Amino acid sequence: MVETKVLTETSVFGQIAEHQHEQVVFCHDHETGLRAIIGIHNTVLGPALGGTRMWHYTSEAEALNDVLRLSRGMTYKAAISGLNLGGGKAVIIGDAKTMKTEALLRKFGRFVQNLNGKYITAEDVNMTTKDMEYIRMETRHVSGLPESMGGSGDPSPVTAYGTYMGMKAAAKKAFGSDSLAGKRIAVQGVGHVGTYLLEYLQKEGAKLVLTDYYEDRALEAAARFGAKAVGLDEIYDQDVDIYSPCALGATLNDDTLRRLKCQVVAGCANNQLANENVHGPALVEQGIVYAPDFLINAGGLINVCSEVQGGNRESVMTQTERIYDITTQVLNRAAQEGSHPQAAATRQAEERIAAIGKVKSTY
Repeated sequence: MVETKVLTETSVFGQIAEHQHEQVVFCHDHETGLRAIIGIHNTVLGPALGGTRMWHYTSEAEALNDVLRLSRGMTYKAAISGLNLGGGKAVIIGDAKTMKTEALLRKFGRFVQNLNGKYITAEDVNMTTKDMEYIRMETRHVSGLPESMGGSGDPSPVTAYGTYMGMKAAAKKAFGSDSLAGKRIAVQGVGHVGTYLLEYLQKEGAKLVLTDYYEDRALEAAARFGAKAVGLDEIYDQDVDIYSPCALGATLNDDTLRRLKCQVVAGCANNQLANENVHGPALVEQGIVYAPDFLINAGGLINVCSEVQGGNRESVMTQTERIYDITTQVLNRAAQEGSHPQAAATRQAEERIAAIGKVKSTY
């Protein structure tokens, strides 16, 4: 049984037009309880590849806004990283701890299959390589599979490595040195990627403070890495050198920006700026060096791209290491143009899409 709902142009099509998406797919299945949205932003460079996250959204409107912003970010992430992929993302609405089942995931896989390769999924928040196995039972358009199945495995370590590279490049811009030894770093979110990032930061001798939505996870990470655990809201008031948002998006907003006491923002969360046109310039005004999120968290996409289009772990790590150089390039460009890093990175990505689009249109 499939339910249909009349959606107003202002609530859906207006948003789709604003973000310039090619296609948005609403998925519903009564038997499994599946409610999901797949956003396909741009496929000029190649098929849209982006993970699926499962989250207990407060409303369908919040879920739609999230998938539109995330899929747009994937387009720019692929483009600026030099990948021949487009941007897509999916969200499943619900509590992953109580609602995620094999049947629900396989039904979602059927919806992915119906897109005939225009969208390739992978894991994201609250999804695992095991979940990708279930989706793979219904479609071949899935990446991030376990290495035992010939896949690239968990992309989290590579995402963390790219974030670490971008953070070091931003530190070089702010402090004159990319060494993080002795730097005070606040990490917001210690899930899979955040934990791997903490490993890099601890090894370099950074002084760490952290928080997480799940208090037990925060306390466990604090004990493991010799860090200080603070409350979810307290993280913004820490006197640190670097703030690293590694949880959900929009944590850089009107309320939090005025509270930050740092010189660098560099983290692995997607869509960190609540409003790019407002909060991107605001960071510059506050003298904070911002490493664009879709640039420095691209390691995971680079990893799953190798699974889809060929490559090995050595080439993946080499390409991910280039995030340092691209971040430096973007920060310098922003300074030269008198803009902010998010705008400079977006323009750089759009320039590649436009150039390749012209090449493809000649065939």
